Amino acid sequence: MLRDERGSVTVEAALSLATLMIVAAALVAACATMAAQIAATDIAGAAARAHAIGVDYTAENAEIVVSESGGIVTVSVTKPAAIGKVTAQASYPVEYR
Repeated sequence: MLRDERGSVTVEAALSLATLMIVAAALVAACATMAAQIAATDIAGAAARAHAIGVDYTAENAEIVVSESGGIVTVSVTKPAAIGKVTAQASYPVEYR
C-alpha cells in the first residue's frame, strides 16, 4: 500500500458522484417511460371510445391503429418514450348510430 494516500478521498468522491448521476439519470428515464406508458394507455382508451361513436381521434407524437371486428373497436397505440417505445391497446364496443 502506498504511504501517501492524499487525494484518495477525492477519487472516491468523484467515482461515487459519477455513479449517483448515472442512477439518477436512469430513474428519470424510467419515470419518463412510465409517463409515456400512461399517456399511451389514455390515448388508446380515448381513441377506442371516439371511434366507437364514429368520431376520428388524433394524437400528437403517437401512432394509432384502429380495427373493428364483431362490434368491438380495438385500438393499438405506439408512442416513443425515453427508453424505447411503449405500446398500449384498448377495446370498446361499437355504439350503434
